[in-house]
Amino acid sequence: MRAAIYSRKSRITGRGESIENQIQICKEYAINNLGLSENDFVIFEDEGFSGGNTNRPEFKHMMSEARNKKIDIVICYRLDRISRNVSDFSQLINELERYNVSFISVKEQFDTTKPMGRAMMYIASVFSQLERETIAERIRDNMLQLAKTGRWLGGVSPTGYKSEMILKKDSALKQTRMFCLRIIPEEAELVKDIYDKFIIFKSMTKVEKSLLENRLRTKNGVDFSRFSLRFLLTNPVYAIADAKLYYYLSEQGYEIYSDLRAFNGVNGVMAYNKTRQGKNTLSEKYRDPKEWVIAVGMHPGIIPSGKWIEVQKLLQRNKTKAYRNIKNTSALLSGILKCENCGSFMRPKTMTRMNSNGDKIFYYICELKEKSNKTRCDTQNLNGNILDSLILERVANMTKKYIPAVSHNISVNRLGMKMEQKPEIKLIKDKLTAAETEMKNLIRLASKQADEKVQTMILKRMQSISQDINIYRSKIKKYDDVTNKSGIEPADERNLIRILSDPGYCIMNMMKIKQKRSIIKSAVDVITWDGRQIKLRLKGSSEMLPDCKDCK
Repeated sequence: MRAAIYSRKSRITGRGESIENQIQICKEYAINNLGLSENDFVIFEDEGFSGGNTNRPEFKHMMSEARNKKIDIVICYRLDRISRNVSDFSQLINELERYNVSFISVKEQFDTTKPMGRAMMYIASVFSQLERETIAERIRDNMLQLAKTGRWLGGVSPTGYKSEMILKKDSALKQTRMFCLRIIPEEAELVKDIYDKFIIFKSMTKVEKSLLENRLRTKNGVDFSRFSLRFLLTNPVYAIADAKLYYYLSEQGYEIYSDLRAFNGVNGVMAYNKTRQGKNTLSEKYRDPKEWVIAVGMHPGIIPSGKWIEVQKLLQRNKTKAYRNIKNTSALLSGILKCENCGSFMRPKTMTRMNSNGDKIFYYICELKEKSNKTRCDTQNLNGNILDSLILERVANMTKKYIPAVSHNISVNRLGMKMEQKPEIKLIKDKLTAAETEMKNLIRLASKQADEKVQTMILKRMQSISQDINIYRSKIKKYDDVTNKSGIEPADERNLIRILSDPGYCIMNMMKIKQKRSIIKSAVDVITWDGRQIKLRLKGSSEMLPDCKDCK
């Protein structure tokens, strides 16, 4: 019998249930109760990983071994070493059963070879997740209590302020440390200037252009972007807290933790709970303002409330007219070509004139050059129609020694584009989210319910939902496996070489602009323009391609 011992610890320390202690306890149990020897064990260790999900390298390795029939039993010291998430745990047990792999938890004495062991293990995992959610809720409640004090809770301090530690005594005369914001005069003047400029120009783009021309940068020494400007203009930390601001925030649905008397016309405002923490939050990083926690801060405000409110109304009015890059659907190098002199992207700018083929003439122009009115960069524009044709031919006629290095990237990219168009995957993911939400609600209900009959009904429903969750996760996993499929079939590679080596075939017979752009992005690592010559390097190659006289 081949036994896998899995051990995990969230933090790398030498105290508590160390990795070594977990492994030793599991070995002793297996030797004494299962008759195994030292040679029957294979060890999987994840140190420094949370039990909130199963995205851990050694855990994945272990499951791969289970799928390949290389282990017969999985042993762990305690259930939460595997996972604190009931859905993940239930899915794990079902998957192990499919591969005829048994599971033992030494601490709880659970054994999946017996029906009662499976039931008890499922219930224990439910309460393990409940404990985790309770801890998270307690942390959030603590954060909200701290928020009411108006202190700075940490992180990167906003432009115009710096974080400063102060010592304070509580009611028991115990001295505690806290942090608050202090004004940096020169940065505060810049903040005031930005608010004034926006009210005058009524345009984020014009404010950005003005700051670029005058070489005014953020506190981190980088140029202001539209996104950093929007964050600065919407941040209530700068607004002076008075009655006018209180009523405005109340009307907009903000959750205000300070009463009207605290809005004294001097201090600024603190907004807590603005961002989502954790993984997979990039697309929805900022919460809806109605989820924010607003309190009067310990710091002085910078912008009068009337001016701050006026800016919010202007931003709301301009929402439908937000800055957009000039789009040219026929430009192959949009989002690929960069200016070598300043590092900015070069974007297409379409003219009204037509060329001899009847296509609209367009030029690639450096973004920084355009935004700063040539004060920050003066790289020469270049004809996009000619450049696109030359680059596509250059990539298509690459020698075969480059093909293997880029074929995998292109294959996966094209496959990914194809899979993203499937709407049923989104529907399955929505169903999974709904099922997981219902599971969490049932967990809370089960913990508060004393009636045994009701508890039994809840557990039955949880088992049903767990089966649904497993089905949804299995379908999503199959989708991910296909999307992340590595390598390409020999026939596909031959077809790819034919496409790349025959520009006439590539341009005329098969591909749309989006597909051509995808091929170039997958094949090319760098394309830059220095005002005199194009430089191009393929992915998988450390060398720039030989100079092309036509690209000069």
